Amino acid sequence: MALLSVIRRWHLRDKISIREIARRTKLSRNTITKYLASGETSPRYPHRKSPSQLDAHAAELSDWLRTNQRQSRKQRRTLRQMHATLLTKGYAGSYGRVAAFAREWRRAEQERAQTAGRGTFVPLLFAPGEAFQFDWSEDHARIGGERIKLQIAHFKLSHSRAFLLRAYPLQTHEMLFDAHQHAFAVFGGVPHRGIYDNMKTAVDKVRSGKLRDVNARFAAMVGHYLFEAEFCNPASGWEKGQIEKNVQDARHRIWPTVPPMPTLEALNDWLQERCVALWHECAHPVWRDRTIASIWQDEQRLLMPTPSPFDGFVEQTKRVTPTCLVHVERNRYSVPASYANRPISVRLYADRVVMVAEGQVIGEHVRRINRTHDGGQTLYNWRHYLSVVQRKPGALRNGAPFADLPEGFRRLQALLLQRPGGDREMVEILALVLQYDEQAVLAAVELALEANVPSKPHVLNLLARLTGETPPAPMDAPPSLALKVEPVANVARYDHLRRTRHVA
Repeated sequence: MALLSVIRRWHLRDKISIREIARRTKLSRNTITKYLASGETSPRYPHRKSPSQLDAHAAELSDWLRTNQRQSRKQRRTLRQMHATLLTKGYAGSYGRVAAFAREWRRAEQERAQTAGRGTFVPLLFAPGEAFQFDWSEDHARIGGERIKLQIAHFKLSHSRAFLLRAYPLQTHEMLFDAHQHAFAVFGGVPHRGIYDNMKTAVDKVRSGKLRDVNARFAAMVGHYLFEAEFCNPASGWEKGQIEKNVQDARHRIWPTVPPMPTLEALNDWLQERCVALWHECAHPVWRDRTIASIWQDEQRLLMPTPSPFDGFVEQTKRVTPTCLVHVERNRYSVPASYANRPISVRLYADRVVMVAEGQVIGEHVRRINRTHDGGQTLYNWRHYLSVVQRKPGALRNGAPFADLPEGFRRLQALLLQRPGGDREMVEILALVLQYDEQAVLAAVELALEANVPSKPHVLNLLARLTGETPPAPMDAPPSLALKVEPVANVARYDHLRRTRHVA
């Protein structure tokens, strides 16, 4: 390129002859004449085409690539499969040459159709309060001394870029509803629409275009919070690129700093505090001179006020066993004994299990997520079995539901079981929690133990004093204290005593 520039300058500017230029450059006069006649300022070399073993199969391979492009993703052949087919047709070259041919073919097709490749995108801009984006991810944390895999719900306001992370054991409906409730509470309102992928907890079936068969429970939540749900095209994560990037950023910016936590609730409290702190630390990607927190404060005023929490549960019908238990997700939860052998409704929330019968809540337990196949756990509420032990007081001694009685009741039971009829008396004392506040009954029992009078009458008197109620009416004497000879009223005895006194 430098020599061509020198030749042009000598001949066109300095008026040096071609013969002299040939002498100086040692090039032939024909070559110099050709350079000057072409008018080019840089030399061009003819395109070199090296023969390839793929040349004989190029047309066939192009047809395969063109047909493959029209197939669905699951029906497309891979380049490895095409290379294997070419080997059977006499091709002796490498797979790398086939891959290079395919890359060049795709580039030529894009140029011919004047379309952009899959790695080209259009920047998006959202108005304040317009939208939020949601996605799930998987991460690990140490909870209660054990490393546990968690499902992380990610929320991000599209304008201010304020984000929130919340951890759950599963990606189920009740977890999704609970995540929305907490996110809207932290953001201080609800945007006009939410952008999701086609997750199974929201979409029952993906139809052509933007048509979706939306899950009924998800539609109920959307209707409660009054926002519009919008779903991306399948396998098009770039349509919610903000939340996709947030998932990547969180793995580098948040999860490496997560300390060991005693409970999942403690982890979620820490995640919320950390996310809000990052709002004040991180600059907004568009307005670099302002933080995410300052932009969020402006956007919050345009959000719809958060309504009352959505009653986000998933309901199942279960039949209560003769042992007053229902089976839910490999675990067993107790139910009041009056509902044994009957069907009831079980409402699953993110953190609790609620039993409902005839439109009334009959029991509630903390929800346990069992990740093993060892038979699960059994969660008892000893109050559910009081009506049973009133008929079978002997079952109180070894009853599994009564293994976790409060300490005061256990001490009283140890004393009463040493007496005849102590089982029934202890059952009657426990049954008082059905009429009085349990803490008041427990306080009365502890006072009776301090006074060294562990009996039901004394507990009843103490309970009446604590609650300010009228002392209970006298109770019928137990059969063991019944008189064998009933006293007879005889006023003549008083006359005999009076005569005896006067004589004296």
